[in-house]
This record gives sequence, C-alpha cells and structure tokens, in this order.
Amino acid sequence: MIIVGIDPGLHITGYGVLKSEGVECRVLEAGIIKTDKKSNFEDKLREIFVETGKIIAQFKPDYIAVEELYSHYSHPKTAIIMGHARGIIFVHAAQNSIPVVSYASTRIKKSLTGNGRATKLQMQRMIKSTLNLKGDLCSSDTADALAVALCHHNALMGSI
Repeated sequence: MIIVGIDPGLHITGYGVLKSEGVECRVLEAGIIKTDKKSNFEDKLREIFVETGKIIAQFKPDYIAVEELYSHYSHPKTAIIMGHARGIIFVHAAQNSIPVVSYASTRIKKSLTGNGRATKLQMQRMIKSTLNLKGDLCSSDTADALAVALCHHNALMGSI
C-alpha cells in the first residue's frame, strides 16, 4: 500500500511517499515543492497543482494524508492560503478516486511520540528512527509530510 503525506503550503509544500508493508514501512521518496516567491498567487497554485499531480501519477497512492487545517485567531489569512493549497490536493484525490484522510497535529504527534505536544525536534528524531533514515531530513516541511503519512500508516495498523 502506498501513502502520500502532504504538508501543503503556498511557498513550500512538503511531501513524503511511504510504502506500507504490514507493520513495516519505508520511504519511496520525500522532498519539497518550492514555488517562486515572486510569482503571483495563481501561478504558485498552478505549480503546486502540476507538481503534486506528477507525484500522484508516479506513485498511484492508495491514500493521501494531510494535516487538518488549523489557524490561530490572530492569523486567519494563513488558514485561507493553506485552504487553497489543500484544495489542490483534494481535487487531485477526487480526480483519481484516492481517499484523503486528515489528522489533527496533536494526533500526529501522539501517534509518533506518545505525546500530543511533542516538539519539532522530537518528531524529526522519531521519524528518522522509525523509518531508519540516516541523513538529515531535507526540511521541516518534508518531516511534517512524512509524519502525517506515518500517522495514517499507524492508524491502518490499529496502533493509534
């Protein structure tokens, strides 16, 4: 089974592709999609659409996992922008009949570390340990994408 985790963002979208083989899973690919900060809004969205489409076409995932949308009341614009990027993922999923699952950040953290308030550093260490990754993760966006994919893997295995 293939799970694609996506951490959608307007400037940087992280992604992680996991192959789930029973209780074990391994990374097939992980990275970021980086848009040009000077590009206009619609061009950034088009680039995210094109690049996520390539990932979905290449790996043909059984599931796409994303973090639930969250915004602090003092930053509502962030939630609106993230909503646009998430919408792209949901459109791709609908076009390809792929179920999308969303998880709260606290559930993702608890799934991986046992603590719903784990730090980014604790999460990155657990991701590297769980997936037997030797080098540094390419970015926190990649780590977040792998974390949500791992959370869904754990959910499927009944461990959360």
